[in-house]
Amino acid sequence: MSTPEARIALVGHPNAGKTTLFNSITGQNQKVGNYSGVTVSKKTGTFRTPHGVQMELIDLPGCYSLSPNSPDEAVTRDILLGDLQGENAPDLVLCVLDATNLERHLSLLIQVMDLGYPVIAALNKIDLAEGQGLRIDPATLSEDLGIPVVALSASTQRGLTQLKQSIRTPFPPVAERRWKGSHEMESALSELEKTLTEKEFPRPAAHALQLLADQTYEISGITRPEIDSEDSISKARFAYIQQTTENSVRRPDEAALQLTDKIDSIALHPLWGWAVFISLMFAVFWTLFTFASIPMDAIEGIIGALGDWVGGMMAEGDLRSLIVDGIIGGVGSVVVFIPQIVLLFFFIALLESSGYMARAAFLMDKFMSKAGLSGKAFLPLLSGYACAIPGIMATRTIPSAKERLATILILPWTSCAARLPVYLILVPLFIPSATAQTLTLFGIYALGTITALLAARLLKPRLGPSEPPQFLLELPPYHKPDIAYVIRIVVDRALAFLKKAGTIILGISILLWFVNTYPKSDSEDPAVQQQQSFMGIAGQAIEPVVRPLGWDARMGTAMLTSFAAREVFVSSLAISYSVDEESEDADGLLRDRLADATHPDGRKIFTPIVILSLLVFYIYALQCLPTTAVVKRETGSWKWALGQLGGMTLFAYIAALLVFQIGSIF
Repeated sequence: MSTPEARIALVGHPNAGKTTLFNSITGQNQKVGNYSGVTVSKKTGTFRTPHGVQMELIDLPGCYSLSPNSPDEAVTRDILLGDLQGENAPDLVLCVLDATNLERHLSLLIQVMDLGYPVIAALNKIDLAEGQGLRIDPATLSEDLGIPVVALSASTQRGLTQLKQSIRTPFPPVAERRWKGSHEMESALSELEKTLTEKEFPRPAAHALQLLADQTYEISGITRPEIDSEDSISKARFAYIQQTTENSVRRPDEAALQLTDKIDSIALHPLWGWAVFISLMFAVFWTLFTFASIPMDAIEGIIGALGDWVGGMMAEGDLRSLIVDGIIGGVGSVVVFIPQIVLLFFFIALLESSGYMARAAFLMDKFMSKAGLSGKAFLPLLSGYACAIPGIMATRTIPSAKERLATILILPWTSCAARLPVYLILVPLFIPSATAQTLTLFGIYALGTITALLAARLLKPRLGPSEPPQFLLELPPYHKPDIAYVIRIVVDRALAFLKKAGTIILGISILLWFVNTYPKSDSEDPAVQQQQSFMGIAGQAIEPVVRPLGWDARMGTAMLTSFAAREVFVSSLAISYSVDEESEDADGLLRDRLADATHPDGRKIFTPIVILSLLVFYIYALQCLPTTAVVKRETGSWKWALGQLGGMTLFAYIAALLVFQIGSIF
């Protein structure tokens, strides 16, 4: 493949349609990685212009401003300023604007233009703007800004050819700055630029302006003038943007309510807004638990058939056991939950693409503020109900570093899909009514969520100095969801989950197979083999520790094995009670065995209070080593990852202990 002749940076607000445009331009020629030294994703692709020139397109993290409020925004700023080590500055910047909210998006464009790059503006969602009665003149806008402006719709690929034709070499000249600040600010800017030039600092004009425009930005050895330059620059830019939009935009009759306004009169209503939100969330989770079981059963069947097929071609022995039980069975225990994860991400992407998810975050902001969090934490916590791993990854969009860390630390208490098999085995043991079982499951999820929010309230003030609340949210207009975008999001996140969770689970599964297999037992009984294995020995060793919870050695063993993944708890109990998991109605048979199980003195083992103790432990315990590995990567510290693992395990133990001991008294 030939070397690209130029690097183009793609910038824009998170909901401007930047990713859709990136995919439309580059097609399948994409690579995903991480920027050096940070956990922010790096996405690049190549394409050829209509003139045959190969270009590299870099999809920079979405940002609202070059005065960053999040790690993602800081990466975008640093790349454009040339401050990020290992990243070359782009040759051209392609800035994506949302035509339905032009004035707000022009603010970022002006900041990018001020950095001294050749810039092309992609006026996206022009079809939606026209549907709202907005009439934008790209030619007038281009003349006022001094850069090429191309109207397009990335979702329908309208105007895409014209955009590619505008990307030609030589690139358009750098536009002159058309706004002016106060005399004091302009003088300070001139002096700063002169100082940076003398020090041979790269891009001196851009860095001088950034120093004055963002009071949090620092350059070693450079003193910022003691003037209120930030306010002066903001006012000058805003006045210029207002004049520009007045020249190029004709608006509909302001008295007429648009469709978005009519919907928002209900969706954002103090009462009806919550009714809509709760109904949508109930529908999402009802669908999740009702229909996901169909593909999950199919996947279980495929994994079982694959294990039988592979096992049938191999001689009896440890190698076959390793491959069939350790690798296929272990990785299969993760793969089986893909349908639930895919469904949840499908609904999340659908709500995002339609414009509703921003309203949900807006509604949740006031509620979550009581826990010290903002509405930005809502989406990661919601993702955690499918799996904590993608939920933790989604915290990258939270501006405050302290809030992001607090969200990561509490997120595993939102009950993920892997806990569901444990709940479905235990709850019917002492609650026969289907309606009561449903209410109990709701209570389990509510208990975990409420505890998580209370923990955030207590934890966040202890994570460092207080920060001013920063909840910047744009409410995009409602529109028909882009199904292609939804599918891409679902596929990308499902593959990311498989890659990050599956690889870790593979190693853990092999380790678990080893400790469950060795030392070998002379008995053919799987229950005896488990008791005499390293894991069984460990389970018996910790029996004095778990006995105050009402548990025996077999429960202790099942708890230890489930640190790889919570659903392994069920498999371990099935082995302990000699239940063939491939038999018809294996879950029902296991429940019968558990219900009939007794201590040597005849007392029932699985009494209601023991079951409650187990449920409470599994609500709170972080029994997912892949999650711990991802927390380490996202926080950059084993201290937080291991502290979370140990802290949640200790909390779960104490909670289960209190439930059993207090319950036994009554």
